[in-house]
Amino acid sequence: MEILKKIPSEVRFAIEELQKNGFEAYIVGGCVRDLLREVEPEDWDVATSALPGQIQAVFLNNYSDNKFGTITARIEKSGLGKRIPKVGQTGDNGSKNEDFFEIEITPYRIESEYSDRRHPDSVEWAKNIKEDLARRDFTVNAIALSYGSKNGKIEAEVIDPFGGRADLKAKIIKAVREANERFSEDALRMMRAARFAITLGKGWIIDSKTSEAIKKNSSLLANISKERIRDEFLKMMATDRADEGIELLRELGLLKNIIPELEEGYDVGQNKHHVYDIYKHSLYSLRFAARSKFNIYVKIAALLHDVGKARAKQGNGPDSTFYNHEVIGAKMAEQILNRLKFPKRDSERIVRLVRYHLFYYNVGEVGEASVRRLVRKVGLDYVDELLQVRMADRIGSGCPKAEPYKLRHMRYLIEKTAKDPISVKMLRVNGGDVMKILDILPGPKIGAILDVLLGYVLEDPAKNDKVFLTDQVRKLGRLSEEKLAETAKKAEQKKDVVEEKNDEMTKRKYWVT
Repeated sequence: MEILKKIPSEVRFAIEELQKNGFEAYIVGGCVRDLLREVEPEDWDVATSALPGQIQAVFLNNYSDNKFGTITARIEKSGLGKRIPKVGQTGDNGSKNEDFFEIEITPYRIESEYSDRRHPDSVEWAKNIKEDLARRDFTVNAIALSYGSKNGKIEAEVIDPFGGRADLKAKIIKAVREANERFSEDALRMMRAARFAITLGKGWIIDSKTSEAIKKNSSLLANISKERIRDEFLKMMATDRADEGIELLRELGLLKNIIPELEEGYDVGQNKHHVYDIYKHSLYSLRFAARSKFNIYVKIAALLHDVGKARAKQGNGPDSTFYNHEVIGAKMAEQILNRLKFPKRDSERIVRLVRYHLFYYNVGEVGEASVRRLVRKVGLDYVDELLQVRMADRIGSGCPKAEPYKLRHMRYLIEKTAKDPISVKMLRVNGGDVMKILDILPGPKIGAILDVLLGYVLEDPAKNDKVFLTDQVRKLGRLSEEKLAETAKKAEQKKDVVEEKNDEMTKRKYWVT
């Protein structure tokens, strides 16, 4: 069977070890789904008839960080076919190690009532693999793969009691058995359905009965911890179809339980500068950011950059206004991100992008001082992200170009103002050194000598050496005032030429004049 070639030797080894010790073992879950889709799985999961203690006895190097019986076995990577597991201590802290292949191994189990809509009240061990598969969320994730020797031949068999392969072929997300029960057990599964419909590829849809069950049970999402919601949200935002994911969440009635503030802009018209309503504008801005492979901070900022517009709107029609919407939006974004338990540093980074996304810049109108102030507020490391949000904002407004001339010119000015100016401060000696070497008092002679030294260094950076410069100070100190002034003037001209050349190169980089 072709699929056998795609199973890592460490996974085959784990199954064989369990079978040698008298236990059943199957590859299960998302890794089977991905194998059948001909996509390389990110993680490997095994279900077995062995109980937790028995699993730990088979794989001595293991750890467990949950209450549901899952044991992560750490198997030494086979390399040149080595088949012996690394013997270690039970209760390892689970830190990643490139020398080991980690496989999550879980006993067959069935789960009781979910009083909190998040976790089973208790876990009971199931009798067989079919009972175990019945507890899973969607049919495409409820497929198992057996692996073993039969009549002296290694064979694999697909166990598919709920029609997962047919749904996989049809690209349908369908709940296992009764959808309402699956979502009342764990309401986060509703977000997972939307995520799978987006992340598994183009053409995937959610089964109609499953969709109706999500709409009916959407309010149950309130019972889920904000950290789990955030993690699902981030997985969706990480894809290049993040905008489609957000819209699907809205259609399913889930968005109002995650970021209800976004829906405030739904069907709320804008002014003559915009083609779309506030909500669609946010989606199209996100679409550009996602398709452009911008980082997650830019994507979230693109989604939230106008979240304050609906509350700031005054008037209607083409002349309506949204004064201070960026300030209102920044406060709202902070509340949203805090509610979803984003780390403080990440929240502050995104909020800054929302707050300053409306910066004003026109070539010839805004000077270097204004650009420096903006850079100080946003942070030099994040200015490029701010410009990316602005690009997404433009495309989301229906503009044909993401980066017009004035944005390129601003990039040029930011780089220019960020560079350390060419000055005597670059030298390995200073005015105090000159006075000490020549035993003189402060005066114009010191500045002239430093200007000449700077000229030497601009000509050859290797000359910015304290020994060399000290020797040159002594030589320059013996020149007449007239000769020293003449030499310093030539050095100043050399500095001007270098500055002009650097500026010209920066302009060429951004195609500006």
